[in-house]
Amino acid sequence: MKKLVFSAFIAFWASIATIFALQALATDQREKPTGTSRISPDDLAAHSTEKDCWIAVEGKVYDITAYVPSHPVPPAVLLAWCGKDATKGMRTKGYGRDHSPAAWGMLDAYLVGELVE
Repeated sequence: MKKLVFSAFIAFWASIATIFALQALATDQREKPTGTSRISPDDLAAHSTEKDCWIAVEGKVYDITAYVPSHPVPPAVLLAWCGKDATKGMRTKGYGRDHSPAAWGMLDAYLVGELVE
């Protein structure tokens, strides 16, 4: 009986340690931009490649370079919007359906500034 209790005790704390380790690994360690930069359309257009992809959505500019490989559809879908205003793409997904609230919330992590005319 003591061995069983001891084994359960060790398994419990090993599980807790694993959860903390995974959480630490999953946390985005990059510095979050403040989003106060003012970005012109020309500056936005300069970031139009797979290795440097910025998009504008509803007047805010996001650096989604790190997200492109993780997007559920092929990268070519997102790459078409790099360096451009992608509000239409976010609002229609290309076929009339808006992105989910979760997708909209994900943008905050990639904010680099505000698009100015």
